[in-house]
Amino acid sequence: MPNQLIILLPVIIGVVLAVVLLFVARGSGGGKVAATRLDILVGKKRTESTQDLIIKKEAFDSDRGRIFEALKSMVPNLQKIFEQADANIQPSSLVMAGVVLGLVGVMASWWANVPVYFWPASFLVLFLVPFGWLWNKRRTRLNAFAAQLSDAMELIARALRAGHSLAAGMHVVAEEMPAPISDEFRRVYDEQNLGITIEEALKSVCERVPNLDLKFFVTSVIIQRQTGGDLAEILDKIGYIIRERYKILGQVKALTAEGRLSGVVLIALPFVLFLVMLHIKADYVSLLWTDPKGIKMSVIALIMQVVGALVIKKIIDIKV
Repeated sequence: MPNQLIILLPVIIGVVLAVVLLFVARGSGGGKVAATRLDILVGKKRTESTQDLIIKKEAFDSDRGRIFEALKSMVPNLQKIFEQADANIQPSSLVMAGVVLGLVGVMASWWANVPVYFWPASFLVLFLVPFGWLWNKRRTRLNAFAAQLSDAMELIARALRAGHSLAAGMHVVAEEMPAPISDEFRRVYDEQNLGITIEEALKSVCERVPNLDLKFFVTSVIIQRQTGGDLAEILDKIGYIIRERYKILGQVKALTAEGRLSGVVLIALPFVLFLVMLHIKADYVSLLWTDPKGIKMSVIALIMQVVGALVIKKIIDIKV
């Protein structure tokens, strides 16, 4: 019997302590609830209504939506790139061209007696050539659009002073100016003829053409249609600002031309020398991936190349 009491005594003490702690916790919780109610009555604390809870939930949902949108914006939209480049080619054809060029690169590597472990690199480089062409075509088209925008603003302003509507002014731009700006303004004109409001048509062209000056134009048009004002004068000022920015941008490009050329040479020279030495004397450069010290040197060199490229880009990339 005493042995049983010795065994049950810790269990009984544990149960008693658990009950005491439970009542203490309930009491402290009730005290906190009462204190909170008193603070609300005297005005020290404000109760959270259903509206406050809804606002908090909407804030959380909107913040989560911003995170998803930021992650989504990091992934390039291939359809939008094709549309911005105005490329008359199917994505499947572009991929097929990349595969063919990659196979040609592999065959050339085999013919030049390049080691087998470099064949995937040659395939990847030549596979990306069509996509580089597409990206360059997009960049050229967007730059041409930006260069034509100031003249388009002045042409619309003149049409407005002559008594035409804004849609008629855009039609004049579509008829009188060359591509690519004529194509985009013709699409805006056709959309508003089909029943879409001109504000929505202008917002859609902003989504197709990522240009800051175009956003200024669209914002000024939307504000003017809501509040009124002299739109022709606003467009003249926007055109003048765009033209002055391009003058400054040309000066910046002229001043940074040496830095950009130096960056291209310094980044491309190690890789070109590596390929030349690989073709002339492969066993001489094979230490870079067969010897442990050579592997460490290669990794450090690649890291320094990336850091140097970022530093040069930071120096020559001047926002205007």
